Amino acid sequence: MLKSISSVIWIGAIALFCWLMIGLTIPYLTFTYDVDFLLTKQKIIHLKHWRYAFNLHILFSILTLIAGLTQFSNYVLKKQKRLHKIMGYVYVFDVLLIAGPSGLIMAYYANGTTLAKSSFIILSLLWIAFTAFAIIKIYKKDLIEHQKWMIRSYALTLSAISLRLMALIFPHFFHLSAHTEYATIAWLSWTINLVIAESIIYFKKLSS
Repeated sequence: MLKSISSVIWIGAIALFCWLMIGLTIPYLTFTYDVDFLLTKQKIIHLKHWRYAFNLHILFSILTLIAGLTQFSNYVLKKQKRLHKIMGYVYVFDVLLIAGPSGLIMAYYANGTTLAKSSFIILSLLWIAFTAFAIIKIYKKDLIEHQKWMIRSYALTLSAISLRLMALIFPHFFHLSAHTEYATIAWLSWTINLVIAESIIYFKKLSS
């Protein structure tokens, strides 16, 4: 009972953050270049490949968040297996061919120091790799390993949310230079998620 309640709370919280992310994304759908984050990218806004990567990334990353969320719903897993399979393919296709590669391009041009940029590059590469491992495992019918790699992959997907949460919370507790703060948040936004993912995998294994 407690396990079911906990799962509902987690899924509900992630769904709420997905909704908030959609709200943050809407202003960019005007495809103008004087909106919030884009004001910090005026030096590279003329680069077509960066603009295309940015537009694809913001559009399809939301889809990735939503598609991934369905993969961890017990109801979908047990009662809507076809939906689980379809949304799984949507998630994998999105990460491997659109959101992942476009994120890698954006990472190369990320704000901040080399330390911050390297964080986003590694994040993008691991995101693509973990998702690829998940699809390889399911084709080999190794369901346990498939689930593990999907947990890791989705943990990296959720870094889009944790990055923004940390950007709001961090300045209230730590007083660092702008570059140091940004680099720290860049690394923590996904490494902490992976630690949580590994903890979930470990305890799930113990209870199986």
